[in-house]
Amino acid sequence: PPTMPPPPGPPARGSLSFHLAYLRSPLGLLRMGQLALGAAFWVTVAANKYEGAAHFALFAAVLVWLLTLALFGLSVLGRWELVPCLGSRWLLTNLVHDLALGVGLYIAATGIMGHKTKQRSFCNLPGYSQHCPYRAYLSASICGGITACLYLFSGLYCLSRRCQDQRDII
Repeated sequence: PPTMPPPPGPPARGSLSFHLAYLRSPLGLLRMGQLALGAAFWVTVAANKYEGAAHFALFAAVLVWLLTLALFGLSVLGRWELVPCLGSRWLLTNLVHDLALGVGLYIAATGIMGHKTKQRSFCNLPGYSQHCPYRAYLSASICGGITACLYLFSGLYCLSRRCQDQRDII
């Protein structure tokens, strides 16, 4: 009996390679800073004893960090067109992520950690013998504030590109 040919496979795509122009762009550099400081924030909080609202701060930081990692990975590989519905609006996607999620959640997380720092300021005294998370909370607050600023800068960068009728992130 005659054999049927195999069904055609998916269209061939180019090989994966780094999008070096993105890595050198202001948005690429800001993303790398956001990932580094965001990781410092949530690792600092997670490595120390935390309770109450710090759970939300940790959740917010990890959520934004993971979404930023996904945006960075797709952008550096030049594969954002693979994302359904959002790939065709990648500049707008980055803009909304940075201003709504990045700035909003990091300001909330920084406020929570700042409040916790203020609550624990008593244990920073010499001779205090119990575990004192003051320095960890202060470090997390500083990292969170700087990270929120980085998200604001990248959001403003995307907004300026959008206002100039440009469609690409670079």
